[in-house]
Amino acid sequence: MSFLSNLNPAPSFPSYTGPYAVGTTDVEIPAAELPSPSSTPVPALSTVSFRIFYPCEVPPKPAKPVYWLPDPQHDYLGAYVRFLGASRRLSAFLRNIPFLRILSYTTIPVVRNASLLQPPTKTKRWPVMVFSHGLGGTKNAYSHLLGSISSHGVVVIAPDHRDGSAPLSLVRATPGLTPRPVEYRSISHKQTSEVEEARDGQLQIRLWELGLIHEALLKIDRGEPLMNTLAEKSPETMGDLAMFSSTLDVQAPGRISWSGHSFGAVTVVQLVKSVFYTSSKDAPSSYQPLFEPSTSSQIAHQITPSSSVMLLDLWTMPLRSKSTRWLNTLPLPCYAPDGPGGRNVIAVLSEAFFKWGSNLNQLKRTVSEDPSLDKPVVKNHPAPYVFYPVTSAHLSQSDFGILFPWLTRKAFKAEDPARTLRLNTRAILEVMRRNGVEVADTSAIDMEDASAHDGVPGGQIGQDWRILQKDGSVAGWVALDLGSRKHTEEAVNNETAETADPIEAVVQGEASKTTSS
Repeated sequence: MSFLSNLNPAPSFPSYTGPYAVGTTDVEIPAAELPSPSSTPVPALSTVSFRIFYPCEVPPKPAKPVYWLPDPQHDYLGAYVRFLGASRRLSAFLRNIPFLRILSYTTIPVVRNASLLQPPTKTKRWPVMVFSHGLGGTKNAYSHLLGSISSHGVVVIAPDHRDGSAPLSLVRATPGLTPRPVEYRSISHKQTSEVEEARDGQLQIRLWELGLIHEALLKIDRGEPLMNTLAEKSPETMGDLAMFSSTLDVQAPGRISWSGHSFGAVTVVQLVKSVFYTSSKDAPSSYQPLFEPSTSSQIAHQITPSSSVMLLDLWTMPLRSKSTRWLNTLPLPCYAPDGPGGRNVIAVLSEAFFKWGSNLNQLKRTVSEDPSLDKPVVKNHPAPYVFYPVTSAHLSQSDFGILFPWLTRKAFKAEDPARTLRLNTRAILEVMRRNGVEVADTSAIDMEDASAHDGVPGGQIGQDWRILQKDGSVAGWVALDLGSRKHTEEAVNNETAETADPIEAVVQGEASKTTSS
């Protein structure tokens, strides 16, 4: 069997390295079944969609494979080709050539609708993380990172955003409503009032979706019936979602971790700040909130200074919109007087984003104690964790680096995408451990050093403590200091890369253009 698998030309994923097998199920719920914590965006969407990755029981026999390219594959493949710059006519031709068609056979190493493993945690509930995809992403596009996290004992929710940021998303039919596609919307990266308005519109949809998904998670955990239009059995009576009843750690305040990549990281920053400061009386008249839940809403109860925030390649331009600029000057909730400071915040950049000087400076301000200051500072709280893996590109933090390593190596000089994702996974898990979340140990193989199982040094908390050390203990894993000019001066592209078009700026490395500083 291994010999035959080696003959398979389709791109493939390595196995997950956590101790648990990973199951997955697709979810699409009519929006009408969920209370909206904020006003509904225009145009209104009739459903919310997400994929769940979860620790599962090993099935007695092989299950139906889960393909990386969603159904209908023909349409999604054409959408990806158009996203990369081809015309509609050319994409119709290119999606039929064998080189691209083999992507249809790529599978994710998960078990479709497997039985949920009963949580071994003290709370008897699985920790939960919500992950927001970036431009060109889908609920499947970060499957290796999210599956790896899930294999260590986390239920990970991957929304399929319908804001025009995915190459394609299909809104399925619901009672009284017809299905419709949501195609990619090409928006310039040059910061103009028109671009700001367009990105604000996308963020409004994304935040509304996350609000509804949070409500869905609460209902699923409480065992309340929800229609899942993608369920393989009994969609009107919750179907495959019933097994999650009373197993998700989503009811207590601050227990859900929020994470995202690129535009998804922007989404997470806007979400936690919009919710946390929703009752502020200090907002100027120029502030136009994109998400305005009531203080009595469930999500206002959930997002607290204790909420963990994980930001991968945060793309900061949308945070500087005039309509929400006031919010951008406020710190993350963790810096509240009763908060833990940066201990529950991690930002991981690719080397490409590290070299994007203007974006790096804004990122440092965003995760600092006072983003209104030009120079980032953290004086009264622990600092956040900020790292980058060397020889990594923007795509290295998604599935594309693993599926097309030759392309990322040739185009972006990115090396070993699988290791890049392992480093990301290790760092995220260790931040969760240090904030009291029960997750499985990182393996000695992943820690690249058998001696890593030796005793934890005095003052350190967590099992994989080296991954958050700033002394270079982990090869090719560089720690950044918010207040230091050293790394800022090393960032060679200090131009405003927002002038690049979406393909050059977001897909092909954002900061791949370099100039002397």
